[in-house]
Amino acid sequence: MFIELTEDNLEQLIADHPDAMVMYSAGWCGNCRLMKPKFKRLAGEQETVAFIIADAEKFPGSRKLASVNNLPTFAGFKGGQLISQIQTNKEEPVKSLINEITGN
Repeated sequence: MFIELTEDNLEQLIADHPDAMVMYSAGWCGNCRLMKPKFKRLAGEQETVAFIIADAEKFPGSRKLASVNNLPTFAGFKGGQLISQIQTNKEEPVKSLINEITGN
């Protein structure tokens, strides 16, 4: 499942999905634009995880759920709790984070 936030409701989406991967991005962020299609592809490979893109500037309330100091930041949530996060522009660390929250 792939969701791109249109309102600042990330906390509710995380609560509604047992496993969630969040990509914090911004329109001006070049690395975010490079990672977005990869993130969407990864979403298509995982049936049990909600993949959510949150614009860190448009939806500042969403930022409080993780420590977003650099973009893109990827955060993995399980049962509504932050499990781990990374700041990267590489696909492999994101896959490792997905495996961490799914237990694979």
